[in-house]
Amino acid sequence: MPELLLELFSEEIPARFQRRAAEDLKKAVTNGLVEAGLLYEGAKAFATPRRLALTVTGLPPRSPDTREEKKGPRVGAPQAAIDGFLKSTGLVSISEAKVESDPKKGEFYVAVVERKGEETQRILSQLLPKVIAEFPWPKSMRWGSGRTQWVRPMRAITATFGTENDEPEVIHFGAGDLESGQTTYGHRFLAPEAIKVRRFDDYITSLERAKVVLDLDRRRDIIKSDAEHLAFAQGLTVIEDEALLEEVAGLVEWPVVMMGSFDPDFLEVPEEVIITTIRANQKCFCLRDASGRLAPKFLLTANTIAKDGGEMIVAGNERVIRARLSDAKFFYETDLAVPLATGVPRLAQTVFHAKLGTQLERVNRIEKLAVEIAPVVGADPEEARRAARLAKADLVTQMVGEFPELQGLMGRYYAERQGESRAVANAIEMHYKPLGPTDKVPNEPVAIAVALADKLDLLKGFWAIDEKPTGSRDPFALRRAALGVIRIITENGLRFPLDVEPDLLSFFHDRLKVSLRDAGARYDLVDAVISADSNDVLQITQRVEALSDLLGTEDGRNLLAGYRRAVNILVAEEKKDGRSYAGEDFEGAAEPVAEELELRRGVAQAWSDVSARIAADDYKGAMSALGRLRGPVDAFFEAVLVNDPDPVVRGNRLKLLARLRDTMHLVADFSKIAG
Repeated sequence: MPELLLELFSEEIPARFQRRAAEDLKKAVTNGLVEAGLLYEGAKAFATPRRLALTVTGLPPRSPDTREEKKGPRVGAPQAAIDGFLKSTGLVSISEAKVESDPKKGEFYVAVVERKGEETQRILSQLLPKVIAEFPWPKSMRWGSGRTQWVRPMRAITATFGTENDEPEVIHFGAGDLESGQTTYGHRFLAPEAIKVRRFDDYITSLERAKVVLDLDRRRDIIKSDAEHLAFAQGLTVIEDEALLEEVAGLVEWPVVMMGSFDPDFLEVPEEVIITTIRANQKCFCLRDASGRLAPKFLLTANTIAKDGGEMIVAGNERVIRARLSDAKFFYETDLAVPLATGVPRLAQTVFHAKLGTQLERVNRIEKLAVEIAPVVGADPEEARRAARLAKADLVTQMVGEFPELQGLMGRYYAERQGESRAVANAIEMHYKPLGPTDKVPNEPVAIAVALADKLDLLKGFWAIDEKPTGSRDPFALRRAALGVIRIITENGLRFPLDVEPDLLSFFHDRLKVSLRDAGARYDLVDAVISADSNDVLQITQRVEALSDLLGTEDGRNLLAGYRRAVNILVAEEKKDGRSYAGEDFEGAAEPVAEELELRRGVAQAWSDVSARIAADDYKGAMSALGRLRGPVDAFFEAVLVNDPDPVVRGNRLKLLARLRDTMHLVADFSKIAG
């Protein structure tokens, strides 16, 4: 069957846009084909710095004929309704429609719309320029006198359609000043000549000969493999950096990996500074030696085959890296010469938020909150105060001014070198964390106190000025802050009730639900243990885990079935009687039947045991105590009629069901559990 080959050739596409753009191109074209009635066997998109390409295989030569019946308005409907029906169906007159009848709705019009299929070539000639015109680049531009917008100036369009046995035809269309054809170009420097292509097989082969690796993932693999081999030959290992690998693969069409070096004296600077400097400025990979220490070497990825074996390219990168590392060393030494604490007053010159004051005002709030939190998490209040005071001081240093991503880390280095305690220095670095789901969580008491204070101040502050996340919009990363609080509490096993306003507590509940569900917890179990005033994150987490364990047993599942039966009876009878049976004492002198008496004893014992277990934070024990009710509950419903003719007996049995329900609600609202 015929295949489509499409290439949009342009000036350099930013690396960060390429993978998404390739997927967007595939989605736009294939969606358009399906809407036109054209099914296909497969589609694959590609991106290099200078091109987006797409191949769609197994396309039919034309779209199928279609016949559709469209139901219209009632016979005798207003003219406006009939005119709208005629317009939507393409009928000239209502007499062209059929009249059908419905026993309930009477007679109504039906239009039979028949459409002949179109040649796939024609459909593509209309679809492809629309895809180009509506392409969702994050940023685009116009060039010359044309009106076409693209991420960078477009230089050529290749669009062919045909079978393996026949000569493919060009899909003719225009985009600005460009007309589609079947001409592309190879590597800008190594093979810049024009290349005539027919279909995808010879297209990808021709590009390979012209020193262009079309597949982004293959370029990644080449860079990774060559880098590892070069490093291994020197007894070194590459410091993994997936984001950098993706970026570098998007900067080259023919990757060539080379090794350079820098002066070992620069290793006196913290290794994170060296790595960040080399990565940010030269897009190079750093290396470690056999002992795990940073090596004075780096790997670069060139986009050409140099005649001198790469000597000039390596030398040029070494010159730039030497200059950048010299700057970094100067920044580091200059910052070290000034006590970190002297930067704190300068934070008054930096506005944190127009409605929340300066960074210094924020530091004052964090300091106060950290001192309050310290005893709760086992931290020394004075160390928490000191760490909170210095936590943001590195924001005014030269190093963080150059590399904002090093904030916190540089503060730790400066604090250590200037004689601050290990706990204070560690807290300065860790108080920003965790920054994501895989990031480290502070685990030392002082760091925990300052990290919680930082995030809670952020959340309380923005809630106070009504700047809350809406939909996908969260410019101040408040969701991340809430998840950070949750992870700090749960991963450190902290009993730390959240003393926040109800709306913010509800926000924490939502984040906790997301966190627990991501960890595999059932949504209904999370809902069952969270109430509007639940402010103990660790307790909620432990209850969910314990409830999950209980319901994973046969006793737990049967107990849940008994609970539902009890609640259904109780709700129905309370509604009928217009009263509640909860909290009332049993009446009458008549001895209850054995099964009823056994359940009374079981519920009373369970209430006592569950209450004691909860007080001791033993939620598994509390659930286990509930599980022991399974037998008495089953026996009760098998042998006892709740709605006894004697009103006193009936009332006592409904009170017993209310006590069973309330006892189980000590640990969770079982009515919210599905299944």
